Amino acid sequence: MGLFGRKKAGEIDRSRLPRHIAIIMDGNGRWAKRRGLPRKAGHAVGAEKFRQIATYCKDIGIEFLTVYAFSTENWKRPVDEVEAIMGLLEKYLHEAIGQMERDRVKMKFFGDTTILSPSLQNLIRETEEISKRFDGVQVNICLNYGSRDEILRAVEQYAMAFADGSAPKLTEESFGNYLYSAGVPDPDLIIRPSGERRLSNFLLWQSAYSEFYFTDVLWPDFTPRELDRAILAFQKRDRRYGGI
Repeated sequence: MGLFGRKKAGEIDRSRLPRHIAIIMDGNGRWAKRRGLPRKAGHAVGAEKFRQIATYCKDIGIEFLTVYAFSTENWKRPVDEVEAIMGLLEKYLHEAIGQMERDRVKMKFFGDTTILSPSLQNLIRETEEISKRFDGVQVNICLNYGSRDEILRAVEQYAMAFADGSAPKLTEESFGNYLYSAGVPDPDLIIRPSGERRLSNFLLWQSAYSEFYFTDVLWPDFTPRELDRAILAFQKRDRRYGGI
């Protein structure tokens, strides 16, 4: 390689990037608690971190980014914390809609959005409608999402579609068409900050052959450099998919 084509040690190889990265954005509450702040302050910083990491993924050429924003289990949290999270999401979507023509970022939502506030549902519909005009990076936001719920819903929809008994042989590919992630490739790399080592009901079907990267860094402290470390770890792995 020539002088200008040589990759420095510690730099990611942009010719071998994961096509799809998924992130469990965990640790906002603990980040705030360590600083003597209310938990919603951690969520506010975490929302800005999402914006930064999504922009970085776009800049380096990641095709798909999926983030776990709010799970079906998160409704168990204090009412004021839930309201703060939803308020931050509305604020983000208002801003995103104004910038989408410039940024050319597609946005999709995975999860049951029917129980969200009417204003948030309208913002989601507007965002996804505008996104149809773009072909660039796609950001998937998992909102009121749980993977077991997703699978059960897919089974119910499949059964309803062929209630007359005419169902063809079910395959992994055909079943995938009933998931929220239909048309989106499975994640190559799943990242979880905050020191936890579990999926927490996130993309259970889609993660069958994903690579995992865990870090003790809390989500509000997660930086593009930390994402580079995760990608570097991914690029050192041998993905055999059951082969040799």
